[in-house]
Amino acid sequence: MLKDLIEQGFGKEEDLNCAETILYGSNKVYKLGLSKDCLRLAAAFGGGMGTENVCGVVTGSLMVISHLFVENVAHQNPEIKEMCKELFKIFQEELGNFDCKPLKDEYRTEEKKCYDVILKGAEILDKFIAVEKKKRGWV
Repeated sequence: MLKDLIEQGFGKEEDLNCAETILYGSNKVYKLGLSKDCLRLAAAFGGGMGTENVCGVVTGSLMVISHLFVENVAHQNPEIKEMCKELFKIFQEELGNFDCKPLKDEYRTEEKKCYDVILKGAEILDKFIAVEKKKRGWV
């Protein structure tokens, strides 16, 4: 799904940052129906919100999860908090961190940029969504 799209080079030619790559790519593969205006909301989340805090791959993934699993507002879907905690936990286990600076230090290269983190994040998100959809009987 999303991982396959990223492996095909999605995001590079479009010059998307990490958060944009996850949200724009998810919009395509999960058929989210987000408008170009909605997609632009991810712009400031790249590079750990420009401050090397929480990785844009994580924040982009949270946007996707919110869109898929929250009907109206978070307070009407309190399980979203647990889903967020679980996603952070998975990132920590799989990549050793969920903050941009340490991830960049470990995985970023001048040639590939943050491709490895984006690709792994796409894989994590694909699996996460599959599990959540199964829990809800959506598959």
